[in-house]
Amino acid sequence: MNVEKAGFDDIDALVKLRLDYLCEDHGSLSEEDLTVIRKGLPDYFQAHLDKDLFIYVIREDHIIVSCAFLLIIEKPMSPSFINGKTGTVLNVYTCPSARGKGYAGAVMRTMINDAKEMKLSVIELKSTEDGYRLYRSVGFTDDRSKYHMMKWKNL
Repeated sequence: MNVEKAGFDDIDALVKLRLDYLCEDHGSLSEEDLTVIRKGLPDYFQAHLDKDLFIYVIREDHIIVSCAFLLIIEKPMSPSFINGKTGTVLNVYTCPSARGKGYAGAVMRTMINDAKEMKLSVIELKSTEDGYRLYRSVGFTDDRSKYHMMKWKNL
């Protein structure tokens, strides 16, 4: 099983995988949302890929069937992220036809090894019930905190 980093030639496939992931995660998306996301993603990937966004993939017959995104953010240092370099895992996804082969675990292990080399203080993610066992198996733990997870949403 060969895990590699996606490149600029993969942008069209990455857009499709992101949309597939979002549709599966959210149940469905409005045509308006799909259009906005489909239009904006290529420019986003062009601007961020291999800079602060690293996408790990597995291919079957040259087609990406599994992926995971690692977004790197540098924050002011704190005891929680001592050097300020943090990672956020997004879009861990395997095409339905390729599930059950260990691909998600392989991309996550490769990502974690690279994160160690990049000297990230911490990698964070939000897990669904379906992904929870996988993330625990590669070393993620539940984040117990005195803080409440909150967000502000525009619109």
